[in-house]
Amino acid sequence: MGVDEASETKVVLADSDEAVALAGSRDENLRLIERQVGARIGARGNEIRIRGTREQVARATELLNELMKLIRMGHPITAGEVEYAARVVAEGNAEAADVLFTDVVLVSNRGKPVKPHTQTQREYVDAIARADLTFAIGPAGTGKTYLAMAMAVKALQERRASRLILTRPALEAGERLGFLPGDVQAKVDPYLRPLFDALYDMMDLEEVQRLVGQGTIEVAPLAFMRGRTLNDSFIVLDEAQNTTPEQMKMFLTRLGFGSKAVVTGDITQTDLPRGEMSGLNHIREMLPGIPGIAFVYFSDQDVVRHELVQRIIQAYERMGAEAGPSAGRGKAARPPRDDRG
Repeated sequence: MGVDEASETKVVLADSDEAVALAGSRDENLRLIERQVGARIGARGNEIRIRGTREQVARATELLNELMKLIRMGHPITAGEVEYAARVVAEGNAEAADVLFTDVVLVSNRGKPVKPHTQTQREYVDAIARADLTFAIGPAGTGKTYLAMAMAVKALQERRASRLILTRPALEAGERLGFLPGDVQAKVDPYLRPLFDALYDMMDLEEVQRLVGQGTIEVAPLAFMRGRTLNDSFIVLDEAQNTTPEQMKMFLTRLGFGSKAVVTGDITQTDLPRGEMSGLNHIREMLPGIPGIAFVYFSDQDVVRHELVQRIIQAYERMGAEAGPSAGRGKAARPPRDDRG
């Protein structure tokens, strides 16, 4: 029998509640799998029937069985996870779908498990655990900052770090805070708000405020790092594409004993003045190959926000490719992959 011959099978769930959890709201998960794999999938009671070619049915069945394992482990599945897993299975890379079943990084105060959703995110989490300095480079929506924050919070909770320091360039690259109204805190709050939002998503509001008051958690603009040595700390530098080479050097030389740092950024969204090189672009040409340093590169395939975000990123990339090298002043060729971090 050939792979193109018609085939049909069914996946039997423990009960209708389990079937609903697997199928998703209004069978959303099944429709996502259908679009990617090509099989016809329908749910009735505690059974899910799959029709298509032998290859389509085999891939859909394999994916549904793996998703069912996740549900039975008590982990809710999201549409983004289902779509990613279905896409890689449809591409014949079933092993990559296994990323759905990796260990949870941490469970937020709301009971939400924070874990990798794509193969690159899994590599990213592993790199942070392994290396003292990790660079995460890629488009918005790929989980660079959120997973770094989760790993930082986990290190603090497990007492592997005595301080958590979160920083980013304020007011684009120049940090000209004097031109903004209000005191220092009022000036920098709009630029640091995304970091606070991620913290509040993982920790209790009162706990965050208590730790900030104690100085155990510090959220500050990059300019505030100058002249310091950061020992026994987990440091996250976000929006690093908006640093100059001098600012990046200043930050990296703050790293003290017992500390770990993660630097995230999207080199296609640099706010630096035209013609000025990004510190993130500069450093990725200098540091690959140094033991203890890891580089992880994300692509539009790792976007875990609304599916339209992935399509928008792809459209911008196509436009940049058609316009030629001059269109992407922040974009550079990816250096050779370094697995020694």
